[in-house]
Amino acid sequence: MKEKIITEAIDLFSNFGFKSVTIDDIAEKMSVSKKTIYVHFPKKETLVEKSVMKHFDIIIEKMIFISNHSKDPIIELYQMNKEALKHLSNEKNSPIYQLQKYYRSIYQKLQIKEFTALGEMFSKSLRRGIETGLFRPDINVDFVIRIFHNGIRGIQDSELFPVEKYKNEQLLIQFTEYHLRAICTQQGIEKLTKYKKELNI
Repeated sequence: MKEKIITEAIDLFSNFGFKSVTIDDIAEKMSVSKKTIYVHFPKKETLVEKSVMKHFDIIIEKMIFISNHSKDPIIELYQMNKEALKHLSNEKNSPIYQLQKYYRSIYQKLQIKEFTALGEMFSKSLRRGIETGLFRPDINVDFVIRIFHNGIRGIQDSELFPVEKYKNEQLLIQFTEYHLRAICTQQGIEKLTKYKKELNI
């Protein structure tokens, strides 16, 4: 029952946001009493945290699949962005916006988990880019991982990039190109330009 509650909560939270969805909504969707949910999750915040972390694990599995099957690290990053955008929105009712605003401690835990989970994947991708001549051989891999992660955090900050002025898709595409142009060789820049035309970015 616990896993079923989390699964149903993920669906509702993803569609309507954490603040908007109540325990009543989840109970109604599952055709169970609120008491049944409270047995497993005494506070809504506990259910929010479990749902956030479970959903993140699902996304990471998809990212790993993309990483393992992309033909090169440049297209890999764009494919990962495409997947990420399915789960990101910076509208005011979006999960990520509401997580930052109403569940700050959970958002901070998610950021730590995100850095740990994605660090190894990006390290592998950067080294592959260096080996194939797409990325500069003199880049400091650990530094680039950290600065990239910090940049991804930054563009999700609703205070720094107000939802009224900026869309996630626009921010992610612009940041990705900014990042790649900083680490690509001439060969990498040529491939980046080619992909931008092919993908109409």
